[in-house]
Amino acid sequence: MAFVGTYEHSLDGAGRLVLPSRLRSHFEDWAYLSPDAGCMAIRTPEHFDAMVARVQEKVRAGEHGHDVLRGLAADSSKVRLDSQGRLLLPDKLRALAGLEREVVLCGAIDWIEVWPASAWPALAATRSEAVADAFAQGIGV
Repeated sequence: MAFVGTYEHSLDGAGRLVLPSRLRSHFEDWAYLSPDAGCMAIRTPEHFDAMVARVQEKVRAGEHGHDVLRGLAADSSKVRLDSQGRLLLPDKLRALAGLEREVVLCGAIDWIEVWPASAWPALAATRSEAVADAFAQGIGV
């Protein structure tokens, strides 16, 4: 399973986001939302659980303090997909990610990122350069 593609969408008046069918097919009933570097991440329950397990291991190994795990739990939200494939994005998470009405969904292989549409052009430019550099270093070979 890989989340790929870029999709421009609008949140409705209630703060709901319709997941495109190509992305929605990876979810059953639930998704986890959490802030990520300047965006909101949407993860499957399986991926979220695996991420939490990795963080817990790093806390046990002393690589991270317990505040990292506490922060992840406090700032994340488990939400149900409704019958129309919509997710209600909590106000707090929308504010943390700077999301307004217009958003861009971007597949990030293991999860989906939701970005403010106003931030997307600058991100796309730096992303293209980073991808070109990675391929020049042999990542795609």
